[in-house]
Amino acid sequence: MTLQSSLELSLVALLLVASGYDLAQRRIPNRLLGCGLVCTVGLHLAAGAPLELLTTVLAGMGIGLSMFLPLYIVRAMAAGDVKLMATVGAFCGPLQTFHIGLATYCCGGLLAFAIVLWRGKTRTAALNVGTLLRPLLRRMTGVPLVAEPMPAPSVGGMPYALAIAVGAFLMLGLRHL
Repeated sequence: MTLQSSLELSLVALLLVASGYDLAQRRIPNRLLGCGLVCTVGLHLAAGAPLELLTTVLAGMGIGLSMFLPLYIVRAMAAGDVKLMATVGAFCGPLQTFHIGLATYCCGGLLAFAIVLWRGKTRTAALNVGTLLRPLLRRMTGVPLVAEPMPAPSVGGMPYALAIAVGAFLMLGLRHL
């Protein structure tokens, strides 16, 4: 078995377990993510590729972290999801992680839309989006900024590990076509 196939199989297992935890408990255990990091480092060392630890693992983690950390900062994502994406980066390297991140954004948007529809919260979600975008639109049009009303209550969280898993599975599948 090659290093690449071992990494991909391990990543699939990690994402399935993380998604299960996120669906059931709405959290992703740090121990699981730590095991994933130990696994990818161990696989690289066992394959005799210690230099890839710097070029692939750390760069991939950096891309995953930088793509999702801003969402955590604005409270649009939980810390476990950011750490999961950084762990995905450790397995995949920088370029693949970037592609997985973009696919995950799309999957996350579709999942969020489906959850909003399922819960019957389209009006509340639209009001929240309007409240978030209004300052940007005012700046773009030169209209003076005024105190904005608080957004409506959240329409609820979502198990974002599922979106990360689907994004990763899509990109891994495309890689093998």
